[in-house]
Amino acid sequence: MALDPFWASALAVLWVLLPAYIANAFATLPKGRGPPMDFGRVWPRDGRRVLGPSKTWSGFLAAGFGALPFGLLEAWLILLAPPNLAIVPRFGPSVAAAVPVVAILTFGAMIGDALGSFLKRRLDRPSGARTIFLDQLPFVLVPIALGLLLYPGLFVPTFVRWQAVVWLLIYTLGLHAAFNYIGYWVGLKKVPW
Repeated sequence: MALDPFWASALAVLWVLLPAYIANAFATLPKGRGPPMDFGRVWPRDGRRVLGPSKTWSGFLAAGFGALPFGLLEAWLILLAPPNLAIVPRFGPSVAAAVPVVAILTFGAMIGDALGSFLKRRLDRPSGARTIFLDQLPFVLVPIALGLLLYPGLFVPTFVRWQAVVWLLIYTLGLHAAFNYIGYWVGLKKVPW
């Protein structure tokens, strides 16, 4: 089934990044409870927290493991489609083979989110402060970078094209804002960004 490249890219980017988006939303479920990922340590060069109090191991693990079944469900669903009707990429030849890809997407998203917090602390931005692009992009750029390196057969055709960049920005900026507002509204987040 052939789609216009612009719309095919829209489906592929959303399909591949859905586990990362879900992981990012799930990170708020523990509501900040649990030990902080940096264990309260400060960065020696600037004396500020490494990550800050909002990045906890419970959020990291809830997000990574909680979103994993959704990615594996995607892997299973696309395997059911006949090859000529498959309009989104496969994560692997089997669900078991998709586990590392999905783990890169879910845990990579959490590593990217922590990297964003690390950079925000170095910029002297307090935890929870709105910082355009550092709040939204690291959690998708890290799993994409890992995927390009470790699974180029899936990630290069999906992300190395101008249409993918457009959809990546639309989805990431839009979904991030929507999920954060919903998380704030239901009491899972302290701020709506």
